Amino acid sequence: MPSNFIRDIVDQDIAKGKNGGRVHTRFPPEPNGYLHIGHAKAICISFGIARDYKGLCNLRFDDTNPEKEEVEYVDSIREDVRWLGFDWGNREYYASDYFDQLYQHALTLIKKGKAYVCDLTADEQRQHRGTLTAPGKPSPNRDRTVEENLDLFERMRKGEFPDGMRVLRAKIDMASPNITMRDPTMYRIKKASHHRTGDKWCIYPMYDFTHCVSDSIEGITHSICTLEFENNRPLYDWFLIELGIHRPQQIEFARLNLTHTVLSKRILLKLVQQKTVSGWDDPRMPTISGFRRRGFTPSSIRNFCDQIGVAKFNSTIDRVILENSIREELNKTAPRMMAVLKPLKVVITNYPEGQTEELEAVNNPEDPSAGSRKVPFGREIYIEHDDFREVPPPKYFRLAPGQEVRLRYAYFIKCEKVIKDSATGEVKEVHCTYDPETRGGNNPPDGRKVKGTIHWVSAKHAISPEVRLYDHLFATKDPSDFPEGKDIFVNLNPNSLEVLKDAKLEPALGQVKPRERVQFERLGYFFADPKDSQSGKPAFNRIVTLRDTWGKVEKKG
Repeated sequence: MPSNFIRDIVDQDIAKGKNGGRVHTRFPPEPNGYLHIGHAKAICISFGIARDYKGLCNLRFDDTNPEKEEVEYVDSIREDVRWLGFDWGNREYYASDYFDQLYQHALTLIKKGKAYVCDLTADEQRQHRGTLTAPGKPSPNRDRTVEENLDLFERMRKGEFPDGMRVLRAKIDMASPNITMRDPTMYRIKKASHHRTGDKWCIYPMYDFTHCVSDSIEGITHSICTLEFENNRPLYDWFLIELGIHRPQQIEFARLNLTHTVLSKRILLKLVQQKTVSGWDDPRMPTISGFRRRGFTPSSIRNFCDQIGVAKFNSTIDRVILENSIREELNKTAPRMMAVLKPLKVVITNYPEGQTEELEAVNNPEDPSAGSRKVPFGREIYIEHDDFREVPPPKYFRLAPGQEVRLRYAYFIKCEKVIKDSATGEVKEVHCTYDPETRGGNNPPDGRKVKGTIHWVSAKHAISPEVRLYDHLFATKDPSDFPEGKDIFVNLNPNSLEVLKDAKLEPALGQVKPRERVQFERLGYFFADPKDSQSGKPAFNRIVTLRDTWGKVEKKG
């Protein structure tokens, strides 16, 4: 992996003998949703550094909010990290493992006069907090005695008070230019059952207090996080210094932002709840499980994360770079097969009726070891509707009246007649003749050449599994840019999913197993959906087209 500013810091620490030369990182997700592609970058950084420096990386669930956390999310996070290719060994931890220690640390701060029980409501706290240019106003409870605070905090723990009545706050500086330091909340009353501790607790520590203390307890040396936590670093240091416990070094990097993509858990959850998508693993979702079901490989995502690097300043990465990472991989590995997504029937009038022959087709020209297969050919075939034009535009080299094209691996055919629907005028069928001297798609003895080569499927042998064509879930490059009075969902792409029921595929595609990837020649890379595919009846998700084809006019507000 190339060097970056995080690795430079680790190198300097090792050279100085800091932490005894240890490198110990962690990946600390909150189990309140599925992981997304931004988390994949964080996973690759933290686990990658531990791997490359022969250190350790913990998987820790910062489970401090029982109302939003579920075992389903814990299970999905484990699966995603493993799928990406990383292993945490026996170092799976939970912030809830430390609730007793956190409570004792809170008592320590109270006894030092560094924490107090506050009766202000959440709204009143916000009003007292001040602004970036004006200092905050101290709580009327800020000068409670140590004894009174200890008593009230204990009664909070015993459940004497209702939710929201009281909180425990750190006593720092209400005039600090860093608003995070203006007496932040450490504990709140929340009479909710926790997915691991049950009903043992009715007070729960806040994320900021829990996170840094958990890092300290685990002996983390380098606490790697995104830039949004930069302002929190002084608070984390304050807690650890006041408690007199191990203090990891926090290093912030720029989070991943992608065009046409939203990575807010709140918005992703809403997409699931309002059934805009079929679930967290919908192939249009930017979740790791969504990319997995779409057909992306772990290596393609890791390569993407390596390629974009680690920066200190926020920027937005073109989604094409992510898509190119899977294109480059599958170009070398995916077998080629033929499929017609929008079929138009072609009758080859001079081909013998009832005859079928098998033609040789190359499985992957990038990989000679992939060999070849037999493809059936007959009098009636299907081609793509877009591969025929009754009135062709200039420089149109595909099939048109009087025009000749090459059928891939088959023959030259020439359009002789067009059959239309009498009611609609739509082209229903095209009649052609073929040149038997061009078997295998070779040039004829007379030396004539054609410029167009198109794919096809034998009508008699074709299968018709479900094929899903996916596009960006959001139509605009920056979904967060929307008109006043609207919300982000106005930028949803109404054409993000097209389900094809009448596509025609060569018969070999019927044997593709769930989770296998193939290239539909000229159309893109496809993946046999692991949820919906059955034995002998795959359902195909388009992973990506063969190249970036996002050329549509972007939706305006």
